Amino acid sequence: MMKTLQNKTIVITGASSGIGEKVALKVAKKGAQPILLARSEDKLKELTRKIKTESSVACIYFPLDVSDTDQVIEVFGKIDEEVGDIDILLNNAGFGVFDAFNGARMEDIERMFDVNVLGLMACTKQVLPGMLEKGTGHIINIGSQAGKLATPKSSGYAATKHAVLGFTNSLRMELAKTNIQVSAVNPGPIETNFFSIADQSGNYVQNVKKYMLQSEWVADKIVQLMIVPKRELNLPRWMNIGSVLYTLFPSIADKLAGNLLNKK
Repeated sequence: MMKTLQNKTIVITGASSGIGEKVALKVAKKGAQPILLARSEDKLKELTRKIKTESSVACIYFPLDVSDTDQVIEVFGKIDEEVGDIDILLNNAGFGVFDAFNGARMEDIERMFDVNVLGLMACTKQVLPGMLEKGTGHIINIGSQAGKLATPKSSGYAATKHAVLGFTNSLRMELAKTNIQVSAVNPGPIETNFFSIADQSGNYVQNVKKYMLQSEWVADKIVQLMIVPKRELNLPRWMNIGSVLYTLFPSIADKLAGNLLNKK
């Protein structure tokens, strides 16, 4: 188990805002070197400046669209040359579009799979050989409670998060005899700009506002997971009860929870 983040190199995708940004700031204050990856170079540049001001650690960034596999290979090659070994990979990049499937656009669904699933796998593919060679490392994949308990009007997004959990669990088993940790983080709805794309009507946010998690709190939990790794982090814990009940009693849950979960 990793007891300190001091001098650890932590790669964070989707680092320009939300959870990624907050985790980057927090790990830097604990003495780690965050490597920031996201599409928006302007936001990355500003966050790098802020981290250097607040924590005085060496922080670098690379603009990256994780859905572009060639770009992923190029950027991780640069990280290897300029920084060296990666201790932790936080696969945080992702987005959602909430629509009933009948009205959903296939290009939105394809883009979600490209970013949420294939992009996550492409980044993992780049760090894994180095971690295996070194004999240590930690891969953290941001899933969702939607990956455990699907809800109406999010079939495309839920499918991507089910895929993330399937990949995470399989990879963990493949690496069981190594010293590489593989963790899934499954949060419920979080107060971030995620919903500016996912929920353009604003109805979902309005309906679940009292259940929404504070991004600062979620970031703290992820940093703690880096220090003390475990297989899965469900946030909040009570929300995971629904997915457990659904697994045990799916038909009953469909009938009882249909209206309750139809918040979009």
